[in-house]
Amino acid sequence: MAFVVASMLLQVLCAVHAVRTGRGQMWLFIILLFSVIGCIVYFCAEVLPDMRGNRHVRTARGAAVAKLDPERDLREARSRLEVADTVANRVALADALAGLERHGEAVAAYREALAMMPMDDPRIETRLARALFESGDATGALAVIEALPQAAGTGEGDQRLLLKARILAELGRPAEALALYADLVTRVPGEEARCRYAALLLESGNRMQARSVLEEVERRAKRLDRTQRFAERDMYDWAERELKALRG
Repeated sequence: MAFVVASMLLQVLCAVHAVRTGRGQMWLFIILLFSVIGCIVYFCAEVLPDMRGNRHVRTARGAAVAKLDPERDLREARSRLEVADTVANRVALADALAGLERHGEAVAAYREALAMMPMDDPRIETRLARALFESGDATGALAVIEALPQAAGTGEGDQRLLLKARILAELGRPAEALALYADLVTRVPGEEARCRYAALLLESGNRMQARSVLEEVERRAKRLDRTQRFAERDMYDWAERELKALRG
């Protein structure tokens, strides 16, 4: 009995999805005539490809794979580098090392990639600056960031400024960092800028403004589903805990 109810519910869900997404009456016929098998065929043929194209689903899937096999990207990067010692393959190796928080090794790999190039590459240098910062060399990271030319696009420039704000805060220059964060939160997607801004406000003793920023994070989070929140779940969890403490 339970199987019959479950199969009927599955058919209803698939049928509703087919109607809402304009899949056509052929799929309705298959779903209703072949029950569970029809639903499985519909899911594999129509739903799964859409899910693979969804950025949030890809993010969640990538995180799950990384948790199960954290060194997969590193192995693949090393394998490709053994076949062809190119700039792209050295950068991929550095990215994989950085992803495993082996930032010191990533710094060396980024420097090797840059040394192979006939001219500077601001995008690789930005990754080098991030690896330097994460490895504990905030001064070196700031020197790299400040030597870069103006970014080609707003998004790239904002990511540099976000990194620069973190560096300035680490170097004991909170006023400069707060000014950068206050500007960045008005346009940077995601919640990293807001959460780091709130954290620095709390460190600086500005609890009221920090609460205002965290409440904006809370409002934005309510408009997202679980899959969309997954990529920045640590940020959302931190914001929730801090906001609860601020509210007493």
